[in-house]
Amino acid sequence: MAFRNSFFLALCFVGFAFLSNIDVGLAGRQLLQTTTTPPNLPNLPPLPTIPNLPTMPTMPTTLPPLPSIPTIPAVPKLSLPPLPANIPSIPTIPTTIPSIPFFSPPPSKTSP
Repeated sequence: MAFRNSFFLALCFVGFAFLSNIDVGLAGRQLLQTTTTPPNLPNLPPLPTIPNLPTMPTMPTTLPPLPSIPTIPAVPKLSLPPLPANIPSIPTIPTTIPSIPFFSPPPSKTSP
């Protein structure tokens, strides 16, 4: 049912587009064949002028001096404890992969 409605709608659209194009073409041809004078347009009023804006005030050429930087109290120097005499060594990581033991296959059946 939906297919019939959409097909009918598409058919109407194509028919309308076809007929409207013929009418537009004929109307354009008729307009090209007629000679008419353009209509008289009223004169537009002039655009308003922009008012004069106030001027910018002048800036001072010298800047005031910067405030002085406050002094920071001295931080006492911290000392670290001495390193131990014997530093433990880092264990080495083995680079070889150990072999994995496999079980032996089960014995095969022998026919009597």
